[in-house]
Amino acid sequence: MPATTCSIRFPRLLLTGAAGGLGRELRARLKPHCDALRLSDIADLGVAAPGEELVVSPLEDRAAVFKMLEGVSAVVHLGGVSVETPWDPILRANIDGTYNLYEGARRAGVKRVIFASSNHVTGFYRQDEVVSPEDPMRPDGLYGVSKAFGESLARFYFDRYGIETVALRIGSSFPAPKDRRMLATFLSYDDLERLVVAALTAPVVGYTVIYGASDNRTKWWDNTKAGHIGWVPQDSSEPFRAEVESKQTPLDYSDPAVLYQGGPFVRTGPFE
Repeated sequence: MPATTCSIRFPRLLLTGAAGGLGRELRARLKPHCDALRLSDIADLGVAAPGEELVVSPLEDRAAVFKMLEGVSAVVHLGGVSVETPWDPILRANIDGTYNLYEGARRAGVKRVIFASSNHVTGFYRQDEVVSPEDPMRPDGLYGVSKAFGESLARFYFDRYGIETVALRIGSSFPAPKDRRMLATFLSYDDLERLVVAALTAPVVGYTVIYGASDNRTKWWDNTKAGHIGWVPQDSSEPFRAEVESKQTPLDYSDPAVLYQGGPFVRTGPFE
């Protein structure tokens, strides 16, 4: 059941990456907030429900992305590579694709983008540190580097062209936390919905970076400067703690995945 109620309704929203895990979850949750929901991915999107428009297109296809943005009121950009991989797929989807998205938004007159960034932009901070968006980026891999690029590109498009962006440094959004690390990074689907809707509907966002994590007891991230978004997470990983900790194997503190916030991402690759 949708977690939010909001009186603001958009004529047309674009959701990229709509066939992915979070895209599938947000597909139904965003529909009440718009007259038309345009869904984009390179994977099968199934059958269009009433009020849906389906677009199958790679983000690196510039002409297709420009066309996809025509008539759009705002964008929730989840599309792209979401794991650590060799560079070429990241380059096509997360670098070229993000440029195409923002340039297409500029040409189409779109004024707000919700950009799915990642906690892996700062994954090389230690787990005994608390990080804010004002701290320097410390990506934990090529995927994190691509999201750092996306944040910088979004900043440029706001400063130069006035396109507002809320960059969501999403933690780990699943039905439940899977391991000890996710006790800190867990973001429930309901809190994800609340975050996206708040980012879409806040009166003024400018360029804002906000970490996406529920109200977990273990906190690595400080969102103090993002209070104007109006997002208050309501869920927590705490109900899952006992089960997660009962399955936890002894920690190896010589393992970078144990020491750093990025977890296994800090030691994935190289791929050549």
